[in-house]
Parts: sequence; C-alpha cells; structure tokens
Amino acid sequence: MGLPQVVIVGRPNVGKSSLFNWLAQKRLAIVDDQAGVTRDRLSFLMCHDGRYFELVDTGGIGCEDVDNLTEQIEEQIQAAIDSADVILFVVDTQTGAMPLDDKVAKRLRHLVDTPVLCVANKTDNEALDPSADAFYKLGRGRLVRTSVTQNRGRQTLLDLIVERLPATVDVEENSESVTETHAKIAIVGRRNVGKSTFINELAGSDRVIVSEVPGTTRDSVDVRFEIDGKVFTAIDTPGLRRRKSVKTDIDFYGLHRAQRSIRRSDVVLMFFDPGQRISKVDKQLCDTIASQYKPCIFVVNKWDLNAASMPTDKWVQYLHDTFRTMPYVPIAFITAKTGKNVKALVNHAQMLFKQSQSRASTSNLNKILRSALEYNPPPLDQHHHQAKIYYATQVSVRPPTIVMFCKNPKSFAATYRRYLLRAMRDNLECSEVPIKLYLRSRDRDDARDEVNVASK
Repeated sequence: MGLPQVVIVGRPNVGKSSLFNWLAQKRLAIVDDQAGVTRDRLSFLMCHDGRYFELVDTGGIGCEDVDNLTEQIEEQIQAAIDSADVILFVVDTQTGAMPLDDKVAKRLRHLVDTPVLCVANKTDNEALDPSADAFYKLGRGRLVRTSVTQNRGRQTLLDLIVERLPATVDVEENSESVTETHAKIAIVGRRNVGKSTFINELAGSDRVIVSEVPGTTRDSVDVRFEIDGKVFTAIDTPGLRRRKSVKTDIDFYGLHRAQRSIRRSDVVLMFFDPGQRISKVDKQLCDTIASQYKPCIFVVNKWDLNAASMPTDKWVQYLHDTFRTMPYVPIAFITAKTGKNVKALVNHAQMLFKQSQSRASTSNLNKILRSALEYNPPPLDQHHHQAKIYYATQVSVRPPTIVMFCKNPKSFAATYRRYLLRAMRDNLECSEVPIKLYLRSRDRDDARDEVNVASK
C-alpha cells in the first residue's frame, strides 16, 4: 500500500493552512486573511510515533476564485478527498458554525470507510471549549480542540491521526497476496488514438463503443479481463481535448473522470497516434501521470499504418526528447486492431505493478547511496560547506518512497536529486517506475550515519 494521506479540508478562513504549517512545524503554506489563497494541494512528509504519512492541505470548499479557477480548485480538493486515509475537517470556534460548514459535513458524509476528525481550530483557551462543543451537531468524527496561536492540542491531534492510519503491510511477508491482486490499468490519451479498440481486444468482445466520432467514450468504463490465469481491470477513459475546447458538462466531467482514473490506477498506458505530433493535451496528461507517481508505459498504437513513415528508433527518440522528466518510462509499439504486441504490453504492465511494490532493505539502499556519493560527492552549499547525507530508508511502496536524512536539505540542487534518483533506479528492482524521494534534516537525537560508517 502507498504512503497514507491525511487530508485537511474545510471552508475558507478556518485556519487550514495555519494548521498545516503548525503540524509540519514549518512555514510551507501561505497564510493570509484573504479567502482563496490556497489553490493547489500542498503536501509534507510527517512522522509521528514511528508512522510516516503525507499531510495534505487543500483550498477552501465553497470559495469563488477571483481568477475563475474555482472548478480547478474543486478538482484538487476532490482528488485529495478521494485519496485520503484520514480527513481533518477544520472548523472555526470563534466564528461558530456557518452554512458552509454544513455543506462540507454533507460532502464528507458518504465517506463511510474514511475516518474523520473534526478539528475545532482557534479554541485558544478552555473558556471557548463550550463553543467548540457546538460543532458536535455536524456529526462528523471525533471532536478535537486546537489552537495554532496558543499551541494547544497538537500532540493530541497527532496521536488521534496515527491511531486512525491504516495498518502497515510488510510486502516481503505478503508477497503471495500481492501476486494474487489484479492490477488496475488505466488507458489514457487524447481522442481517437485507439483506446476503446484496445479495450475490446483485451476483453475479446465489443465491450465498449468504437467510433470515428471524437468523444464517443464519455465515462470511465471498468472492464475485467484475464491473461494467462491473471485477472486485470482495464479502465477505458474519455479522450482528452484542449482545455479551451472544453465547452460542455460532458467534456468537463469526461476530463475529470479521466484524471480520476489515473489516480485510482496501478499502471497507466499513455496512448499516442504515430500519425500525429505530440500535443499540449498529451503533455498535460503526462504531467498528471508524473504528479501522481504512477508507473507508465508510452504506447504507440496503429503502428502497422505508420511504421514506414517514421522508424521505431526515431519515435523512441522523439518521446524521450519530449518527456525528459520521465526517462524511465518504457515504450511499446502495438496495433490494437489486430492484437499485435497487446499481450506483451499487458505482461509488461504487470511487471511494472510488481516493481512499484518492491522494497529495498536499508542496508542495500545505503550501499547504493554510498557508491553514488563516492562517484559524485554532494555539492558545496552557499556557505561553501560540504553537504552531507547520513542515511536513507524506504518507508513505503506504490510508489517506492525513500527518505534521505541529511544536513541542510535545501543545499541539494534539483540536478543532484535527479542524480541520486537515477543511481537508485539503476540499482534497485524498480528501474522503470517513479520513485518518491524526500530529503529531511536528521533529528538531534539521531546519531545514525550509516553511509559514512560503513565506508570506514
């Protein structure tokens, strides 16, 4: 299972971003009296009582954006809610319950299996506790009284969060159950690249409508199929079009559902038509895949019609040049209409699914890290001091998530981080899948220095 996510939601100006910064003990999110400052999802890696989780801040529910970005903000909020393992529903004790608080509570009511904590923020002292108790009527989760300004309730809130996190699973001890789990494969791409034809080939029947009319597929359709005794779920998604061309509700919800399908998939097959140049829509889709850290295969479909016009190696180079931040993504050439290379593609997707669940031991990880540091030492920081890495450990899978403890994380430039990621990918069992890398300062009471000790 992936790293658990704890999502902060609520109406505007209840102190969500302040709570986010307070829990993280860092000034990460902008805090302002103006409503609607937070637009994107902000995340921070937390560790409490030995449990790692991602803390996620979201925009205010019900806020009308001044730049007409309300729909995009709502998409971000809903994406966070959909992926949440624990939700912090933040309310404002000093203003009391507002109509928008009821709206948020109703929005969360369908989350039967997701624990919710109602955080009564701005409860600065015990005299305000009765006012906080009034939020019990919302009926959403255990009530926790907090005050960011008075540093009240932080430990209690973190304890309650950890109690509600899903149980950890040791991948190595449960390899058999992992193998039996069928992968969800999302098929994405712009319109008329052959996604539905591919789905029908997998299913062995006309499971979804295939038409030359752009936008025939308007919803995400789950299709179960079996290859060599292994069961998979293929998710057929609406073809995407340029954002400025999204004029109807059907287009909008098609786009939303395609993005949601990427989030809930295990592997993404990104389809291209070799008869067309890579478009802005293709790049936006790949940005979504990369931001979700999903294993991906670039699939060049209809290759029987286009192989003569552009050799395979030139298309490979074209894709690598266009998507330079995704060099690890494998490339497949298929013809869905005839079934050519389709089975091999699915088998490769299954292999990526297994790679995303791989776990490296701390000793092996630090051995790789030590070799990388010896070959290319970290750069000097702004004070001309040698940046230092103490040790690294993997904390989660799907995607493989590695925490690297070091001195002054900000001194490691993006280019050097990419170098470290490349070194890990080349030496671990996850060479073709994205890796999440966090750089954190070492705690004062943590004396471990596995990289340098082992090299002495």
